Amino acid sequence: MSKLAAFGGTAAVPRERRHVEWPLVEDDDRKAVIDALDGARLVSDTDGVNPVSALEESWARRFGFEHCVAVSNGTAALSLALAALGVGPGDEVIVPALTFIATGLAPVHQMAVPVFADIDPVTFNIDPDDVERRITDRTAAIIPVHLHGAPADMDRITEIANRHGIPVLEDAAQAPGATHRGRPVGGIGAVGAFSLQVTKNIPTCGEGGLLVTGSAELAEAMRRGRQFGEVIEAGRDRDYVSYGLGWNHKMNALQAAFTGAQLARFDEYESARQRNITEFLARLAQLPGLQVPTALPGTTHVWHILRFRFDPAAFGLDTVGPDGVRPEALRSTLRRLLRAEGVPMSQYQLMPLPDQKVFVDRIGFGAGYPWSVTGAPATVAGEGYPVARAVIADSLTIQKRHLNPGSGELLARYADAFEKVWANGDMVATLAKAAS
Repeated sequence: MSKLAAFGGTAAVPRERRHVEWPLVEDDDRKAVIDALDGARLVSDTDGVNPVSALEESWARRFGFEHCVAVSNGTAALSLALAALGVGPGDEVIVPALTFIATGLAPVHQMAVPVFADIDPVTFNIDPDDVERRITDRTAAIIPVHLHGAPADMDRITEIANRHGIPVLEDAAQAPGATHRGRPVGGIGAVGAFSLQVTKNIPTCGEGGLLVTGSAELAEAMRRGRQFGEVIEAGRDRDYVSYGLGWNHKMNALQAAFTGAQLARFDEYESARQRNITEFLARLAQLPGLQVPTALPGTTHVWHILRFRFDPAAFGLDTVGPDGVRPEALRSTLRRLLRAEGVPMSQYQLMPLPDQKVFVDRIGFGAGYPWSVTGAPATVAGEGYPVARAVIADSLTIQKRHLNPGSGELLARYADAFEKVWANGDMVATLAKAAS
């Protein structure tokens, strides 16, 4: 049995092999940005084809969307989509209890109240049964998140939404290229929102976002919203008239050009990622008590983040009673041991969204708005959402390194590290008991 690196053994991943670039910045990306910089069309409201409109067309064509609207970031995309759907004061929007904070903030930006639903313990996506339980006569939208790149259960969600007459806004920030029953995520609900932030599977050189829809009316509303409420049309002089509430949520040409070059290589990257990651997960799936990421049947996972759950029973640990070992203790022990071996395990989200201070304290717009409009009961930190809490307590993630299409060898070494730690199960148990 190999000695653990945390106690003086040789790490499974040599230090010189640990650094992995993401995103990959190639000559094509540099050329695209320089060409845009040298061009005369640096903003999206210029007449004629520009890098922003070219990206919109390329994205729609590659994934099969009818309309695509580029915006400044993924959070702006969610807010603009809710505005286009007519969500406003007095409304409620159902969102998952486990996701990035932007999903919960977007309704508040529209003076609507986020209503949190628990998640599925395997896919980590919103639980359709809990969604239905939380629908009221104030529910104006449902936002399923395709978390970590795994498609949510859109069959159930859309059936529930259609039965109640509620639009679905897909938060596909982490899932470009994922599919559900052969359809691209983002294109199943009324609107889909993507993020191009630099860590994403298809990134830009900073921040960026995209909206997609099958509705020409919604697309036009979102285009107006990103440009101060103005109508910008080819061959028509800008009149500087705001025809409705709008923002300045435009994407710039350099961001668009960079993403366009990345998009051109996406199929090559994605093919390598699917091969590398599925081989890695197949090895880890053999380890007792380790739940590897998975996806619903008939869906394609794009592995933006890899989340692993750990079962204390596999290490002979009892979790019941006053002397029981807390799942958090096993999680922190495995994090320490795996990081010492060179695997960058981390937590993604330290708490369920309902526990975030902004929602507990109802900071909002002052005087308790928007919650005071609906009279929603106060959120109590630490209560409710048992599945989301359990997942946070007993899981860790790997981020970014596996997105590099050349990471196959690195992932094999990560697998070596996991196997090494599991081979020292008695030591893991002893440390977890001490930590608890």
